[in-house]
Amino acid sequence: MVVLVSGSGTLLQALMDASADPAYGVQVVAVGADRHGVEGLRRAEQAGIPTFVHRVPDYRTREEWDHALTAAVTAYRPRLVVSAGFLKLVGPAFLAAFGGRYLNSHNALLPSFPGMHGPRDALAYGVKVTGATLFVVDEGVDTGAIVAQCTVPVLAEDTVDELTERIKAAERPQLVEYVGRMARDGFTVTGRKVTIP
Repeated sequence: MVVLVSGSGTLLQALMDASADPAYGVQVVAVGADRHGVEGLRRAEQAGIPTFVHRVPDYRTREEWDHALTAAVTAYRPRLVVSAGFLKLVGPAFLAAFGGRYLNSHNALLPSFPGMHGPRDALAYGVKVTGATLFVVDEGVDTGAIVAQCTVPVLAEDTVDELTERIKAAERPQLVEYVGRMARDGFTVTGRKVTIP
């Protein structure tokens, strides 16, 4: 798989740790980012995993960026692509190449609280539980078919940072488990349903 990151790479680290065991059945073949100097890239480089960076501002149009990102990922011929905190929406070229096998982990219980501020929005709304959602990316914003969800209680004294960290703690094992199962056992997407044998 190719993993795309934008920040610290804690989800990436969980996937790399899991893939160190041959029984996991998945190998991280490359890590891509939309900015230089992020911790996620350093984690990959320290593990000897190839990296690449495609920044949106380096291209004349978003479409050119999408084509460049697609070409970079295609070069590694992944069976799966995982957005692990990648903060950019891909475009039609990327989805044409990887649609149905591009996964994203979101830090809220979709369809509630899509977008970049899931924990903040959940806290502001006053929900009593939130969590993480693994889904197959489509052309919408956090609208794809749901693979798995896990719940995290919202505590009365929670700050956004505290809630975010508790969600990440639940999100990492969910991501590792389901990416491994999907890679080893295969999966189908039929409408809004994702089935893993």
